[in-house]
Amino acid sequence: MRSLVLASTSAWRKELLARLKLPFDCVSPELDERPWMEGASSPEQLVIELAEAKARAAAKRASLTDHLVLGADQVAEVAGTILGKPGTPERAVEQLGLLAGRSHRLLTGLALLDTASGTLRTHLDIEVLHMRPLSLEERRNYVAREDVLGCAGSYRIEGLGITLFSSLEVPDWTGVVGLPLMATSHLLRDAGVDPLASLS
Repeated sequence: MRSLVLASTSAWRKELLARLKLPFDCVSPELDERPWMEGASSPEQLVIELAEAKARAAAKRASLTDHLVLGADQVAEVAGTILGKPGTPERAVEQLGLLAGRSHRLLTGLALLDTASGTLRTHLDIEVLHMRPLSLEERRNYVAREDVLGCAGSYRIEGLGITLFSSLEVPDWTGVVGLPLMATSHLLRDAGVDPLASLS
């Protein structure tokens, strides 16, 4: 079986990928995302380009020559405004204010790089979420209680963040958490790695 590498140190993405019961290693891409965020023409393009950049950066950093390297990136988008990781509590409260009482898209880009052939396979996952109206106090209390500074849109829906929402349109729940496993397994099968293949 081809060696699989996750270009991330995210505990959430690591836990999700482990559900496929495939052996893999994690390599931090150590990528500065700011140039992509500043020059983004669309959220769709942004997440795909960043996922690819992370996969390539991890492959280069670890000198991977015969591996499948999986990169992923996620942003929220509301009325044309792209929301990445807030970085500060103040910015997180502000982001939640933009989302409160509105519908937004959560976009995840996947990139699977075959370092042996140079083949790149990509996928764009889009989930639609409807956040209920929130008071400033509710937003501040939420940010104080849950670590969301590294989360696009400033929420963790798998935790206390579920209380922020009125309804969800999510074809793949794992896509909201950060790594859409239906699409990931499809990319892996296309590259010759099937989680349901015989172990013998």
